[in-house]
Amino acid sequence: MRIITGKVKGLKLKTPAGLSTRPTSDRIKESLFSILNGLINFSEINSVLDIFAGTGALGLESISRGASSAIFIDNSTAEIICENINRAKFSDSCKVLRGDFEKILSKLAKENLTFDLIFSDPPYAKGLSQKSLKLVAELNLLNENGLMIIEHGVDEILDDLPPNFRLVRKTIYGHTTSTEILKKTICSG
Repeated sequence: MRIITGKVKGLKLKTPAGLSTRPTSDRIKESLFSILNGLINFSEINSVLDIFAGTGALGLESISRGASSAIFIDNSTAEIICENINRAKFSDSCKVLRGDFEKILSKLAKENLTFDLIFSDPPYAKGLSQKSLKLVAELNLLNENGLMIIEHGVDEILDDLPPNFRLVRKTIYGHTTSTEILKKTICSG
């Protein structure tokens, strides 16, 4: 696993041992960021939130491409994310929060924090994709015209988009992974 491009292009990231964490593959990450490059200018992204961050690869890739800051949430890999942030020399623009994502999202909302770009890559088949989307919408964590990228198993369906969230693009990778890019708009039409 590595950073694809930007300030720290080619930087190898530390990954957790074992199979309890499923990092986004370099192939999927390259495809996703190629799509995102057509939708946003990373140098105009002030704030990134990486929920279920794992290695921190998605948030770190965003910072490498020019985003200003990122917050990473993970309950089990906070130390690895911190190590990867230090390897990239991004400690001034990154913060890692360890704990239950629901409690942390509520805390961020109470602090009136909002984000231009949100990644949610939870463990598959546990209903966490829909739950994270619902919480982000209810807590108003995504800025207007912001993007939320949700990675989930192909057999999972985001069946209930919140008001003002629209599907921009859905991509299926092989037999296991689906990525949906959602945009928050002012009007739901």
